[in-house]
Amino acid sequence: MANSRSILIVDDEFGMRDLLARAFDQSGYHTRAEPDGPSALRAVQENSFDAVVLDLSMPGMNGLEVLRQLKEHHSDIPVVIITAYGSTHTAIDALRLGAYDYVTKPFELEELQTLVERAIERKRLIDENKFLRNELKQKYGFDNIIGQDPNTQRAYIVAAQVARTDATVLLLGETGTGKEYLARTIHYQSDRANGPFIKVNCAALPETLLESELFGHEKGAFTHAVARRIGRFEAANGGTIFLDEIGEMNPSVQAKLLRVLQEKQFERVGGSETISVNVRVIAATNCDLEAAVEENRFRKDLYYRLNVVSIYLPPLRERGEDVEIFAQHFLLYYAEEMGKPVKHFSDEAMKAIKSHSWPGNIRELENAVQRAVILCNGEVIRPEHLMIEGTNSNNKPRDCSDRLPKATVGVQEQDDIEKLPVTASLREVELFHIKRVLEYTNWNQSAAAQILGIDRKTLRNKIREYGLEKK
Repeated sequence: MANSRSILIVDDEFGMRDLLARAFDQSGYHTRAEPDGPSALRAVQENSFDAVVLDLSMPGMNGLEVLRQLKEHHSDIPVVIITAYGSTHTAIDALRLGAYDYVTKPFELEELQTLVERAIERKRLIDENKFLRNELKQKYGFDNIIGQDPNTQRAYIVAAQVARTDATVLLLGETGTGKEYLARTIHYQSDRANGPFIKVNCAALPETLLESELFGHEKGAFTHAVARRIGRFEAANGGTIFLDEIGEMNPSVQAKLLRVLQEKQFERVGGSETISVNVRVIAATNCDLEAAVEENRFRKDLYYRLNVVSIYLPPLRERGEDVEIFAQHFLLYYAEEMGKPVKHFSDEAMKAIKSHSWPGNIRELENAVQRAVILCNGEVIRPEHLMIEGTNSNNKPRDCSDRLPKATVGVQEQDDIEKLPVTASLREVELFHIKRVLEYTNWNQSAAAQILGIDRKTLRNKIREYGLEKK
């Protein structure tokens, strides 16, 4: 046990004070013993203690009053109570006032020491949690916003205003524009910052599982439901739930979500108990919800409930000089993280960065710069380190035709395959292959999905994500 831990012992009996002080001293603690409440309170004012051992039964200022004042002015110090046999009701009052736990006389020293150790460990975890939350609050702060684009600045101004409320927020924009970052910023700058932030990707879960994931289920609600499961809404109680890709939610779950937004209540799948929650909802989508409403794919009433405050994040290609600002930011960040001497981009590399369309937006740019920092062994990032379209690379293209059924590879397709470099990202390969299969099947989505080994819904999501259109 660390010698830096200190204990304040408060007891009016000299023998008990001396016994406890010697016991904790032998266990490696620094101890201080006081005979009454006023001297104990002065000691806490003048010194820092990791825990207090407090006898409830003392003349003058009794233990409950000492505890009350301790919790009023030093609420983070854990207090373990010593109470006489038959005074359990008083100990319960002490727990209500914030005491960690109590022992009843006569007690074993090991029992008291164990309680003190647990109390200090709990305080350590709470302090660590506060530190991490403060770190998150600083990380996701509106003053950390990068870029000068007026539209993006306006978006963050609206976000800063709405963060102080409990209003539902709808974030709009292409994939990779920073919607999740903005959702976390709104949460950590709100009064709910000490509560949980729970993210759910509605497009990543099958329709049959999304309802259970959001609202939980009871044992036996369906096959493999071997125990009760708490859903994400219950887990987010007191905090924020972020529903990403909200446009992919099926109609039955939309109806249940509408009720949560209206009444803050729901039932678990297979259950009859009504669960009440206090949750702020932030939703995000990269699709046109208004068009989905017109096509009866998304409930109009739910759309209006979600669209209390909508914030649009423009794509990176529309943000002018922000591309260079983000690139410099990511370079400095990853150079420091990896301990590399990389300092800046060459003129040719920056020209390539500015000329690229960045369909994956900020996320794609970050990945490209991170990869460049990894590959660069000097101070300057050059085009060959970036490995993006329009940059020079010493890597030769790889012939991928042997990966495909010969019947699907025509002369033109063979030429296209050879243009795909070995340094292409997984996203680029996926985009290329989906586009080729769609063209091969004349945009028959059922046939294309079968060839790709995915369902039609996943294929439709990919078509929207990559902005593919039939020629």
